[in-house]
Formats: sequence, structure tokens, C-alpha cells
Amino acid sequence: MNELKNAYFSIGSNLGDRLQSLQKAVFLLGNEVGQVTNISNVYESPSWGFDAPDFLNACLIIETHIEPLGILGKILTIEKKLGRERSPNLGYKSRIIDIDILYYGNEILQSDSLTIPHPKLHERKFVLFPLADIAPQFYHPVLGKDTRNLIQECKDKSQALKTVFKLYKTKEELFSRLGFIAIEGNIGAGKTTLASKIAEQYNGKLVLERFADNPFLPKFYEDKSRYAFPLEMSFLADRYQQFSDDTSQFDLFKNFMVSDYDIYKSLIFAQVTLQKDEFVLYRKLFNLMYREVKKPLIYVYLYQSTERLLENIKNRGRAYEQGIEPEYLDRINKGYFDFFKSYPEQNTLIVDVGDLDFVAREEDYMTIVDRIQNFALELAI
Repeated sequence: MNELKNAYFSIGSNLGDRLQSLQKAVFLLGNEVGQVTNISNVYESPSWGFDAPDFLNACLIIETHIEPLGILGKILTIEKKLGRERSPNLGYKSRIIDIDILYYGNEILQSDSLTIPHPKLHERKFVLFPLADIAPQFYHPVLGKDTRNLIQECKDKSQALKTVFKLYKTKEELFSRLGFIAIEGNIGAGKTTLASKIAEQYNGKLVLERFADNPFLPKFYEDKSRYAFPLEMSFLADRYQQFSDDTSQFDLFKNFMVSDYDIYKSLIFAQVTLQKDEFVLYRKLFNLMYREVKKPLIYVYLYQSTERLLENIKNRGRAYEQGIEPEYLDRINKGYFDFFKSYPEQNTLIVDVGDLDFVAREEDYMTIVDRIQNFALELAI
């Protein structure tokens, strides 16, 4: 095996969702090249050498056993995967992603396809500023000056401005910064399955709603008007107790928490099932409890059509659910969307999973994970 080396990279984008392109590049480089050990702040700068939209740029360090030409091959593959189409024509142009090797340890390499150190790095502030975040005292093996000195001598007049955006070394690190995610949805939407998969893959503490032993639930589906109030009160008491216990207990061995419900669902369902005077009383009790519980940083709502929900309910085969009427599911969906409108400050991500099978198809599951991660990046968490 080759000796482990620190490779230094510059990444940039000025097309499409620039931040997401940078983050995807970091994840792919970590998967294909080696372990990402450090990453800079994200900077915004004007296009260099041509007239085009501004770039977002960052630098990162990767520990790798792969030789430089092997890394170059992987870079070209990653750029193509992210949608970059290279042109044989000379000159600069806009790009969805641009990945350059700046340094490979202290090595000096000159070939037809690759030059290390990068021959232009000392001329570009959009490279030097983020590089100074992660390697301020690294000496250029040809010029014999560290990054801070190169900045002082750089004649580039353009500005590279630090942004509030953040990039993450791994998907696990990104999820760990979220703290607490709630996966919500109507009956049969798949929230428990998704929460369980995310917790397992990214080392999260799984908080699942316990409801199968509720004695009022089967009775409710047989006689809604009679059993609605005791059902909703028992759910509220159980959810409050469980939710308070589970979300207040920090697990040193887990990176974050992910639940398949949020306690606010109690109010949504109660509004659908209870009579007006019952709901007024219920809401007073709910408001007292809701002030005390932990709120998710991101609230993911899995939306499916009523037809698909009924199909899922039938397939999972819980006897007491088989009599659920389409109108009831419609009212639950409406209740959730009214809730989202009432709390615009909440970080709500609505994902239409009607055409996705995230149980059987890994690519569908990763589509949802990517949506959550992209949403987190937009929030600059």
C-alpha cells in the first residue's frame, strides 16, 4: 500500500444549486479518495477570468493512499457524475462543479495531464482564502512561502467573501449537527420505516411512538363518536410521558435523535376526531404540555395520496385499521397542512413519497436522505 499523504483540494461551483454541488463533491471525494480531515469555510467570489455568475468556493484536506494521477481520474469521474460536461475548447466557462488538486504532500509533479502544486493557486484569492482556513502555515514546495505570505503577495484584486454556509466532512457529521429530527406523516405513510433506516445508518437514537397496546384504538375505529375523547386523551398522556422521557435522555453513543412522530400530532388528530367543546378542553391541556417538550430542528412530513395510504394500510394488515375511511385520511392530511401554515417559523420539509419505494429501492431511500441533507444546508445549520 502506498504511503498515506495529505492531499489538498479546491472545489467551486457557479451553476445550479452551488452549495449542494459542493457538499455532494465533498461526500464523493470522501468515498472515492480518502478520509476528509478538514474543510474550510465557504467563500463567494466573482468568476475569475470570464464574465459569469459568482462562484462558491471551499478547500479541503483528504488523507489518501492514492497517487496523484489516480486521484485525477476519480475527480473526472466525480465531476461527470455531478453533471459537469468538459469541453475540449480552451478558456474558462461556468460549471456546476470544479475540483482541483492544489498540493499532494510536499511533492512536485509535472506531467501532460497534471501539475502539482497547482500552477495558479498563488494567483487566486478564491483559492488562498479558504486554503488559509485549513492550512495557514503550509509551505508551497516550489515558492517556499506559506499560505499567509501568498495572500499578502497575491495581486488578485477580486474579493472572496466568507459566507454563513457550512460544509460537512461526512453525512454522519451533518446528521449529528441536526440534533433532533421528527419524521411525520399520515397513517401508513412509512414514517416509522424511514426513521428506523436513518437512525441505523447514521447512528441516531431512535424514538418510536408506542401505540399498539392502546385499548381505545380498536374501539375508536368501531365507534368514533363514543371513543374519540378517551382515545385522544390517552394518546396525549402517553405521548407526553414517552416523548419527554426519550428526548430528555442524552445518549453519549449516538450522534442525534430521530423520531417517527412529534407530539404536535396529538392536536392535529384531536382536531379531526373531537367535537368542538371537547377540542376546546383538550387544547388547554395540550398547550400546557407542549411548552415543555423538546422541538425538532427539522420536521419532515412524508406526503402520500389517500389512495396510496389505503393501499399501504391494507398491506401492513393491522385488523383495527382496515375500516379507516378515505375521508378520515383526507382530514388528517389537511390538519397537517393547516399546522404547517400556522407555524411558518418551523423548519418543515414536505417530501412527496408517492412514487418512491424507500423500503425496496435504495436509490429512493437516498433520494429522501439527500432532500433532508439539502434542506439542512439551506438552513445554514
